[in-house]
Amino acid sequence: MMGPAHSLSGAAAWLGVGAAAAAAGRPMPWPVVLVGALICAGAALAPDLDHKAATISRAFGPLSRWLCEIVDKLSYAVYKATKKQGDPRRSGGHRTLTHTWLWAVLIGAGASVLAITGGRWAVLGILFAHMVLAIEGLLWRAARGSSSDILVWLLAATSAWILAGVLDKPGNGADWLFTAPGQEYLWLGLPIVLGALVHDIGDSLTVSGCPILWPIPVGRKRWYPIGPPKALRFRAGSWVELKVLMPVFMLLGGVGCAAALNVI
Repeated sequence: MMGPAHSLSGAAAWLGVGAAAAAAGRPMPWPVVLVGALICAGAALAPDLDHKAATISRAFGPLSRWLCEIVDKLSYAVYKATKKQGDPRRSGGHRTLTHTWLWAVLIGAGASVLAITGGRWAVLGILFAHMVLAIEGLLWRAARGSSSDILVWLLAATSAWILAGVLDKPGNGADWLFTAPGQEYLWLGLPIVLGALVHDIGDSLTVSGCPILWPIPVGRKRWYPIGPPKALRFRAGSWVELKVLMPVFMLLGGVGCAAALNVI
C-alpha cells in the first residue's frame, strides 16, 4: 500500500485498541488515545525504511535517505544469508527484514526501553520522529515537496513538546497500563509495534505479499510472501486502496475513537 493508506490504517488500528481497552475496563486517557494514534500512524510508514523512494526516505532530508540506503543493504544481506532453496533471487532488500513480525517487536521494544531509560528527551525524540511521519502520511498533499520539510519538522517538534507536556500531567497517561514506578512511557512501544504490523498486513494484501512470518519457514521458503488468494490482491495505489480501503479506515477510526472515549 501507499503511505497515506498505511498511516490511516495505523491510526485506525490504535483507535480500535483504545475501544477494546475501554471495553475491557482499562480505558485510555484521551492524551494516550491521541498520541498513540499519531505514533501508530507514523510507525505504519517506518517498515518502508528499506525503500529509497518511500515517504520515509524523504521525511528527514539527507539523513533519512542515507539511512534508507543502509537499511536496504542490511536487509538484502540478511535475505541472502537466510534464504532457503525456494526463495527467489532478489536485487534489493525491500519487503524483507523490516517487513517481519520480529522487526516490529524489536523496534517497539527498543523504543520502550529508550523511553523509560532516556528520560524526557528520549520521549520527545520518539514523539518527534513519529509526528513527522504521521504528518507526512496523513497530510501528504500538504507535506509534499522539499520546501515544506522545515514546516513539517517545526509542526512535529511543537506537537511533540506540547503532547509530552500534556502526558506528564497526573492522570493523563504517562503511566497508562504500566503503573509501577519507573515504568512511565513504557507503553510507547505498543503503537510502534502495532503500526509496523499493520503496515505488513496491508502490504500482504497487495500483489507481492509480505514475508511477515520470517524467520519461521513455510515449506521450502523462509521468506514466504503471506497474503490472500491472488484473485483478492490489488496493486499499491489502485482504486481498491484509494476508493475502498482508505474510506473504510477513516470510518473504523472514527468509530474506534468514539468508543475509546466512551462517546458511544
